[in-house]
Amino acid sequence: MHDLTEGKPGKLILQFATPMLIGNVFQQLYNVTDSIIVGRFLGKEALAAVGASFPLIFMLISFVIGIATGSTIVIAQYFGAKDMVKVRRSIDTMYIFLFFASLLIMVLGIAFSGYIFRLIRLPQEIIPQATLYMNVYLTGMVFFFGFNGTSAVLRGLGDSKTPLYFLVISTLTNIVFDLLFVVVFKWGIAGAAWATVLSQAGAFISLILYLNRKHEMVKLTWRKPDWDKTIFLQSIRIGVPTGFQQTFVSLGMLALLRIVNDYGTDTVAAYSVAGRIDGLAALPAMNFGAALSSYTGQNIGAGKIKRVKEGLVATLNLSTITAGVTSLLVMIFRYQLMALFTNDQEVIAIGGRYLLIVGGFYIMFSSMFVIGGVMRGAGDTLIPMFITLFSLWIIRIPIAWVLSRRIGVDGIWWAIPIAWFFGMSFSYIYYRMGKWKLKSVVKFKEQA
Repeated sequence: MHDLTEGKPGKLILQFATPMLIGNVFQQLYNVTDSIIVGRFLGKEALAAVGASFPLIFMLISFVIGIATGSTIVIAQYFGAKDMVKVRRSIDTMYIFLFFASLLIMVLGIAFSGYIFRLIRLPQEIIPQATLYMNVYLTGMVFFFGFNGTSAVLRGLGDSKTPLYFLVISTLTNIVFDLLFVVVFKWGIAGAAWATVLSQAGAFISLILYLNRKHEMVKLTWRKPDWDKTIFLQSIRIGVPTGFQQTFVSLGMLALLRIVNDYGTDTVAAYSVAGRIDGLAALPAMNFGAALSSYTGQNIGAGKIKRVKEGLVATLNLSTITAGVTSLLVMIFRYQLMALFTNDQEVIAIGGRYLLIVGGFYIMFSSMFVIGGVMRGAGDTLIPMFITLFSLWIIRIPIAWVLSRRIGVDGIWWAIPIAWFFGMSFSYIYYRMGKWKLKSVVKFKEQA
């Protein structure tokens, strides 16, 4: 456990975010490893199939992720208020919800994946492999939500190190399984998916066994889970806007993929690879934002609103420096990064243009995400949802469609930083309005 209500904000957030960042880098390596091995050994069609699967997977899981986010905010606020009985009930309630949600997602995803790929006009030669990869991947939803839910709970309680240790082992296991199933056993794209499922299962089961022996607060018991309707409704109130936000973001990703699909397999493969690199580059901002959410939740619960503002300034400084360095590295080494995944020169060239255009604007994305971290930690998720949806559906997708018709595929890439600019600007304006202070679960009197 880590109490974030005492000490220097910048130091606390950096110490808290670093294990999360390392952990999420390793988690991203699940997908990166799949893409590298698939691209190198199975070709660009399989590489495009793996990349095309993830917007659809994200669409299926996004609403549940939003509700789980609401649960972890409730947990963080009760922990900050030192109400351990409700912390325990909040954890049990979240586990019960995630279990049944994961089963529903698995069934719906397997039933409709092929239809959705045809609906967004994925190139015909990619659809069979994309459907196979996705259906195997979905069989591991219980383990996916179990591990990530447990990790989120621990972060809400101030422990960002324990999940990291198990995630590192799991990622290394995934690499071994990828090589074994794809290269040695010749299972094709299904082998890459099974490697991920088995690695996630191992991470969740081993983490639960460890916590049940070492960590009384997060002990998972199957006999008498403590469901609390009131706490669940609190989580719903906070989590539903985030869930809708995540869902419409995922639908936006599918809409963007639909525009990309018109340019053929090479562009889809390049978009897949560049998206993997983009995802790694965005991790510092996302983890600083997540750390600030936990920090905000605990300090809101403790009634220390002044520390929230200090934490935001410190986090913006950290994230801006990190994003600036990341932009330079991605832009300079864009072709070398693309070449890790494929030898196809056309795919490398298209992806290089994406990284050159988008990579120069990571500071805007970083600022947007960090400012949003304060609102999420305070439990104010409705207005940030509208900001995200406006930036995506009113700015990014229409601009991507219009510019792609005028200047080609580069127009799709330019729409991304343009949308970030609007999202960052509106987030800052809403933060300055201060209404996020009124949304916490635990009521407090603002310090003078």
